[in-house]
Amino acid sequence: MRIVENFNQGWHFHEGAVAPERLAAGGLAVELPHTAVQLPFNYFDETAYQCAFSYQKHLPWRSDFAGREISLVFDAAMADAVVFLNGEEIAAHKDGYTPFEARLTGRLRQGDNLITVKIDGRENPAIPPFGGRIDYLTYAGIYRDVWLKVTAPVSIANLKIETGHVLAERKSVTVRCDLANPQGLPIEGTLTARLRTVEGHAIAEVSTAAIAEGGLLSFEALEGLALWDIDDPVLYDMDVELRTDAGKDSLSSSFGFRTAAFTTEGFLLNGRKLKIRGLNRHQAYPYAGYAMGRSAQERDAEIVKRVLKCNLVRTSHYPQSKYFLDHCDRIGLLVFEEIPGWQHIGDVAWQKEAIENVRRMIQRDWNHPSIVIWGVRINESQDSHDFYAETNRLARELDPTRPTGGVRYITESEFLEDVYTMNDFVLGNEELPGTNRPRTALRPQQECTGLDRAVPYLITEYGGHMYPTKSYDQEQRQAEHVRRHLEVLNASYGDAGISGCIGWCMADYNTHKDFGSGDRICYHGVLDMFREPKFAAFVYASQCEPAEEVVLKPVTFWARGERNIGGVLPLIILTNCDEVELRYGTLTKRIGPDRETFPHLPHAPVVIDHRHFTKDELGVWGMRWEDAHFTGFVAGRPVAELHMVADPVPKRLEVVTDSQTLRAGERDSTRVIVRALDQAGSKLPFLNDAATIRLDGPASLIGPAIAPFQGGTTGFWVESTGEPGAISIEISSPRFATYTLQLSVA
Repeated sequence: MRIVENFNQGWHFHEGAVAPERLAAGGLAVELPHTAVQLPFNYFDETAYQCAFSYQKHLPWRSDFAGREISLVFDAAMADAVVFLNGEEIAAHKDGYTPFEARLTGRLRQGDNLITVKIDGRENPAIPPFGGRIDYLTYAGIYRDVWLKVTAPVSIANLKIETGHVLAERKSVTVRCDLANPQGLPIEGTLTARLRTVEGHAIAEVSTAAIAEGGLLSFEALEGLALWDIDDPVLYDMDVELRTDAGKDSLSSSFGFRTAAFTTEGFLLNGRKLKIRGLNRHQAYPYAGYAMGRSAQERDAEIVKRVLKCNLVRTSHYPQSKYFLDHCDRIGLLVFEEIPGWQHIGDVAWQKEAIENVRRMIQRDWNHPSIVIWGVRINESQDSHDFYAETNRLARELDPTRPTGGVRYITESEFLEDVYTMNDFVLGNEELPGTNRPRTALRPQQECTGLDRAVPYLITEYGGHMYPTKSYDQEQRQAEHVRRHLEVLNASYGDAGISGCIGWCMADYNTHKDFGSGDRICYHGVLDMFREPKFAAFVYASQCEPAEEVVLKPVTFWARGERNIGGVLPLIILTNCDEVELRYGTLTKRIGPDRETFPHLPHAPVVIDHRHFTKDELGVWGMRWEDAHFTGFVAGRPVAELHMVADPVPKRLEVVTDSQTLRAGERDSTRVIVRALDQAGSKLPFLNDAATIRLDGPASLIGPAIAPFQGGTTGFWVESTGEPGAISIEISSPRFATYTLQLSVA
């Protein structure tokens, strides 16, 4: 049967190209995933990784290789990778975001074998997304996992699972099984598919004869099966076994029963209307770049779903980790996945490579129930009829079960896709010279499409570069950042013809010198780069129901002199409570949501202004500044309280980690967030101190050991070195007591 083993350990890393026929001297011992250059947090030269690098590893001959197909499967390498076996080139792959396979069969020798992988971190204009300016970084390295795969000479290459009669009581499933037969052997045998619950309980089994092209297996009249939905994402496993004269093989895939439709009346999931509320996500992290493994990828999906309460994520602007997508399946987070690119369209050869990116993306990910739309256009590019006619044709041929979209920002763009996907940055344009338009959250659909009819329509970006905001920016700027996200969400909920909107973006990210704030960071996120929330994050979180989580977040640092002129009004309180009570000194006022300004949001914010407090009551310069006490009420009952002090001083460190236990035997990681808090538990946003981190045990720190606070927080990732044991992390800062965090590797 099939053997798939992790091949991440024991690599030697070299800067530059090495002779592939022998192990080069002086290499650095590394494990994968790996970033070729660990960049500083900001203010760096991004050309540092834009050169050649090499990875080498020995593969000893094993007795179980005899008579079998042996290959290495690379989940991704950035970029233009070439694989050598004992000095002979055996595979090449330009695309930095999709898997590729290097076949070793017939070339392995008895004894030791040397694997050499050369990658080129340069921005090669022959490869998407390169050729123009890109507002993100493409960190060089073998940044995803590598696997050693051993199969029978005839094996299963891929499974394509399609569901039918999904909303009926009696459902159906078809499984197309594609075979790999690189030796061209005659095929005679059987394929057997077994449908199971994810817990392993058998549901049904069918068999068919295996032919050269593979086989199609069908399940009919399946009863008692549940739907995959965002609130109850039920998954099933499909196990397929191949038996031929060449041996046995098996392959499994999870899937779900669900329907997803973009219509002129909005988005329908399993036949019911659902307003999409999402964010765009880059797969980049501080210091490590792209090279973060399973735990970090899964945690990002958790943050989008559980912390930010979104129901969709867009994989801007490239296919992302299978671990991220697998977890979206498990937790019920919808996905808009798209091919690599950013505005630039290259020559014919470049376009052919982009078309192949469509094929690779869809063939890798077509069984994910979370994915509801394929992005088959280069993000924000100009029209290119022949090119995009082909990307759409191919996507529909490969997967007729999902619609296509093509993200643009130009208006009246040629509509070749199934869904008109639009980046609408009109909010803020009223500030441009000569603009007559009043403040507008979103333009009418037909102004953007230029069509004489309504079409399925989805907003795929807004905000972002129109109003970049740091976690330590002045309060008034952060309040305006919040208001802009509120206004677009409100407009989306108020227009039944909009399927929803996807904000730019989930988290701040490193970028080229041509973008961002000059320090190689785009501060476009509702989270910072450590995934710590800014105020705008609570715009999204507050739209959940209070039964799921009560949100009560005043958009203020509660200081009299932080805003222009002074005071804290108008004060936005992001909440899903029915009312919020503010107690200030001897005054107590209870205020409901601002439905006048935000009539369409599921949960409008409470906005406190001079309608509620006179200047004499709150806001006059020179008055004594008092503490504030906020209470949130649902159905007349107090459900949340928050106290903010008028005289904040450093009191304690709060240290939060995503996981207390790391997995041994791999490069597992966990994020650690450190917050500098005052006596009431609020963050100290302008604290200029730093935290010093000391680590003992079988783990290493990603990034420097001295981490400055920004917006009252800092963070880091801890990565296991593979051995079990206890980890002790000491976090100190001059104005706080030292905090010791205990983790374990098991």
